[in-house]
Amino acid sequence: MENPKEDYKIQSFDLETQKLLKTALKEPSTVDLEKVSNVIVDQSLKDQVFSKEAGRICYTIVQAEAKHNNGNVFRRNLLNRLQLEFVAREETRLRSLQEWVCFVTFICNVFDYLKVNNMPMVALVHPVFDCLLRLAQPDSLNNEEEVDCLVLQLHRIGDQLEKMNGQKMDELFYLLRDGFLLQEGLSSMARLLLLEILEFRAGGWMLSDTAQKYYYSEVSD
Repeated sequence: MENPKEDYKIQSFDLETQKLLKTALKEPSTVDLEKVSNVIVDQSLKDQVFSKEAGRICYTIVQAEAKHNNGNVFRRNLLNRLQLEFVAREETRLRSLQEWVCFVTFICNVFDYLKVNNMPMVALVHPVFDCLLRLAQPDSLNNEEEVDCLVLQLHRIGDQLEKMNGQKMDELFYLLRDGFLLQEGLSSMARLLLLEILEFRAGGWMLSDTAQKYYYSEVSD
């Protein structure tokens, strides 16, 4: 996890919303934190760049609120909204693949950044696994955008997730291995990404220098 920095990517918002977010980052008790959480989730679902950034913003607001008044209003509202989006995930996927990929990226990003006593939030472990297991189903493996999303998330949080529930991670990787070996119609890029993530986990969530050179030269070609 990178150290939070000050340069949050909020330029895509209108000026009033930028002001709301800047205030929430510094003095969260002075703004409507339910509105703030909804603004962040709404933008994350339509903007893939922001969905990768949003966990860091959420982390900063949670820290600021805890410091100012030991509160957790923002975190509670954020988790409530994530729960609603999680319940509707299949409808979201059918309606808009981009929105679905953004949602998975966002929930994994929040899982990566928001910690309780330096541990990942238990409440997010099963929802995150369920999203990744959905991405490992045959119809998703036939879609490069979903495979790419799955592999990126596992690079980012796979190690943390496995420590929280190794059995679920085994279940996920059985699906990925079977998809790689047995599924017909996989694109060569999807096959390459799956092979890379299988090796990545087998190597203790890291790649040897040789493997890294091989995969990244293949991807860039």
